[in-house]
Amino acid sequence: MEKPTLPKGTRDFGPAVMAKRQFIFNTIRQVFQTYGFMPLETPAMENLSTLTGKYGEEGDQLLFRILNSGDYLKKVDESALSSRELRKITPAISEKGLRYDLTVPFARHVVMNRNDIAFPFKRYQMQPVWRGDAPQLGRYREFYQCDADVVGTNSLLCEAEIILMIKEVFKGLGITDYSIKINHRGVLSGIAEAIGAQDRETALFVAIDKLDKIGVDKVKEELRPKGFSEESLTTLFELLEVKGSTTNKIAFLYDRFDGNETGQRGLRDLREVLNLLQSYNADDTHVEFDIALARGLSYYTGCIFEVKIHNVGIGSVSGGGRYDNLTKAFGDKENLSGVGFSFGVDRIYDAMEKLQLFPKNTIVSSKVLICHFDDASLQHGLGVLAKLRAAGIASEIYPDQKKINKQLDYANKKMIPFTLVIGSEEMTSGQLAFKDMEKGEQVKATVDEVIARLR
Repeated sequence: MEKPTLPKGTRDFGPAVMAKRQFIFNTIRQVFQTYGFMPLETPAMENLSTLTGKYGEEGDQLLFRILNSGDYLKKVDESALSSRELRKITPAISEKGLRYDLTVPFARHVVMNRNDIAFPFKRYQMQPVWRGDAPQLGRYREFYQCDADVVGTNSLLCEAEIILMIKEVFKGLGITDYSIKINHRGVLSGIAEAIGAQDRETALFVAIDKLDKIGVDKVKEELRPKGFSEESLTTLFELLEVKGSTTNKIAFLYDRFDGNETGQRGLRDLREVLNLLQSYNADDTHVEFDIALARGLSYYTGCIFEVKIHNVGIGSVSGGGRYDNLTKAFGDKENLSGVGFSFGVDRIYDAMEKLQLFPKNTIVSSKVLICHFDDASLQHGLGVLAKLRAAGIASEIYPDQKKINKQLDYANKKMIPFTLVIGSEEMTSGQLAFKDMEKGEQVKATVDEVIARLR
């Protein structure tokens, strides 16, 4: 029989890994709820009409499409099938796809339920998404995102709070060496106008988005065939590679964008976000104005964010931005502005493993294991177990009649920090052998004393 395997880019998560992942999820969830966000879930699959055209051409190519049920070939034109014309075949055999992200399904939900929603609507969502990327370190075909979005307001207060939430989550996870890169689509449009490329913004942004991956020369190679002259490329990189503080960069670009209202509006928005951070008594530590930050998703219209953890060799672990036209893409008459961001849990996990940041107690499932010598002590132990659980202490009893050393080995393998050993003497006296497995210390204590100590 052939040995079972997993599809490339997917993984199983054992209990030890899940304990660490839950530590990340719980940290993020607590911050989201502290900032007033409410939970939402959407289906794993969406109609392709919902998904396509929202992520740009490259994003559409990475969508996982689901074959129609039953005889999915019956609607396919025979001539298209024989000629292998995929553009004609695919719509006929696939009407649904796995979600690529959580933002587009969220926008779809808002449009469908807008009469029941109180705006501004703040929601968070923690679910898996699927992309047909080539698997590599930090990049998977199935991975979790943790999104927080606000829709129905233009206030830049939301952008400032995104930065604050990122900072709080990383503080809770123990991550200290990272950067929150921020830019604005208006700044990028201002650059496009400055080099005379207003009609080629998409090609320009897609190329710029690859700058940190492929370098300056490769970006120029990609842009030359698309009508970008050497003069325009020289000006482009003069603007992209401005050095200095955020204040100096904004001042420099503001002068270069003289008469360029789109670019200047972007810079004003960035300046206001940073001013709001100061009003929160939060400094701009870890925050960096990155003029070359583009983010490939085509629905962004305002501020954009990207977060990287240093010295781990993993791509961005969080990103997002302002989108003003997303609900309009679903035929919404009253267009709603939104802003949001997402944490990539899988990349954060990989980074924390590499940096050895997980606390030891994340792996603990039960706090106490009850060990016993015979059937009578097992029966007595069930009463002790009931009292521990009633007190809210995660506990378990070894289910089989095995030697005590075997039971203690089980506790060590599961990293259970405490054991209670019950024999005939303990049953008579009520004084149980309570052992700290890490320190190797053992004392006699009643059940009530054990509960008080563990609390």
